[in-house]
Amino acid sequence: MMVHDVLEFGAVIRKERKQQHLTQTELADLSGTSLSFISGLENGKCSAEIGKAFRVMQTLGIDMLCRKRV
Repeated sequence: MMVHDVLEFGAVIRKERKQQHLTQTELADLSGTSLSFISGLENGKCSAEIGKAFRVMQTLGIDMLCRKRV
């Protein structure tokens, strides 16, 4: 994954979190991760663990193709 892709992925996470009126702390609690992980994920930090990233996506209802489930 290129840096641009990581930043875009983080933007998808941030946008969906905000649409659901969740704070980063609330999303971290709901997805079983930490505030620092959510912040890093949204800011394109490449060290994010993929398993945790998928848990965050699942919590927000985003499928593997980064489209919101209906």
